Amino acid sequence: RSMFIQTETTPNPSALKFLPGVSVLPSGAQSMEYLDGRETHSSPLARKLFSVDGIRSVFYGPDFITVTKSEDANWAHIKPEVFSLITEALNAGGSVVTVGETVMAEDTAPQEGDSEVVAMIKELLDTRIRPAIQEDGGDIEFRGFDEGKGEVKLKLRGACRTCDSSTVTLKNGIESMLMHYIEEVKMVTQVMDQEEEIAAKEFERFEERLRMAKGPQATASSPLDTVE
Repeated sequence: RSMFIQTETTPNPSALKFLPGVSVLPSGAQSMEYLDGRETHSSPLARKLFSVDGIRSVFYGPDFITVTKSEDANWAHIKPEVFSLITEALNAGGSVVTVGETVMAEDTAPQEGDSEVVAMIKELLDTRIRPAIQEDGGDIEFRGFDEGKGEVKLKLRGACRTCDSSTVTLKNGIESMLMHYIEEVKMVTQVMDQEEEIAAKEFERFEERLRMAKGPQATASSPLDTVE
């Protein structure tokens, strides 16, 4: 069975959205993100994608896969391999995530004890904001509302997590919409898990070493080609 996979650019030039035309995750499942090849035990496809030189993260949405590369890797070299691996995995007919490893998305599900404000925040996130973020190859996760400060806490995932535009997305897009419709909301802040902060710092150090190594002595056969 031939598969036609489309690609779409995202606000992050280092992230591409791959649309295979079929469901990637079970209906209602929470999006999944892999930031480290050593943590891909729940997804054989993610493990294979991390074996491609220059892949930095893999993100699964309902019907798309967002792949983020390191800045000096070249899409011309990476895309054919990514196409091939996604096609192979989805044509095999299995799930991209091991059965039993997905969880239902419940961050914006109504909970007993939610205040009226929290219920409104969740509804807006679910109906207006999440679809727009997924359009850009990412997702959001609601992490709470501090009524005292009027602060909504969100975790950005996928293409929107690391790019320079993540702050713009958060402030101009999400914050302005929530503040417009819900007067109790005064600000929106991005939260990162501890392991993400550590991974981000480690990657920055690695990129710095790579830049220094690819100085005057860099050869044309360097494994990662700089995008002109």
